Amino acid sequence: MAKSIFITGTDTGIGKTIASAAIAMLLKRMGHSVGVMKPVTSGCELRDGKLVSLDAELLCFAAGTELTGDVAPYLLTAPLAPSVAASKDVVKISFATVKESYDRLCEQFEYVIVEGAGGLMVPVVGGMLIADLALHLGLPIVAVARPNLGTVNHTLLTTFSARSLGLQVKGVIINRFPAHPDEAEASAPHMIDSLSGNPLLHVFPAVDGADDREIVTNLVDQLERHPATRIMLREIF
Repeated sequence: MAKSIFITGTDTGIGKTIASAAIAMLLKRMGHSVGVMKPVTSGCELRDGKLVSLDAELLCFAAGTELTGDVAPYLLTAPLAPSVAASKDVVKISFATVKESYDRLCEQFEYVIVEGAGGLMVPVVGGMLIADLALHLGLPIVAVARPNLGTVNHTLLTTFSARSLGLQVKGVIINRFPAHPDEAEASAPHMIDSLSGNPLLHVFPAVDGADDREIVTNLVDQLERHPATRIMLREIF
């Protein structure tokens, strides 16, 4: 079986896909085969009459793999919580279907990176949450956090709730850390590391790029030169 991780966020819109793609590209550059998965995507783009997950496309670009049905089994139209978006599209999300796709990916690759949707408490189907999906897949999690004011609270809520639900938390990655942090941003890494109950795995810098693919590439170029990066990968996997 592949070595796998479930990437979640402390909130939506924090660059979780960028962080997930960066980890995939780091492993690929090290010579590993990397599978990626976005089990449920809300707010998909309609292209030539078909829904396309932009998140899954970015993950596949980073991993150097083909975007198949197993990578993105559920594509939803509305940019809403998966349970609501699925209801609007008259789609029934099945954890068993997701697990079957995940298992097939594990047979093909050395590593599999699964990216969730939003945070752990996002509803997926019925009373089931993203946290329940990670549990169903039997995967440990990494929490991606933002750097600015309020992140300590959001991050601690995420790690504490994850552990209370029986999830193994490998640690936290702070994403899009500014080159010139304000006082709240400057203090966040130490506070998260000391209070969350899980290690701070890395602080990913904010990088520029013409599009998400260039941002991921530029980010990985920087991460490869950072001594903490290999430690992070060892701790995750």
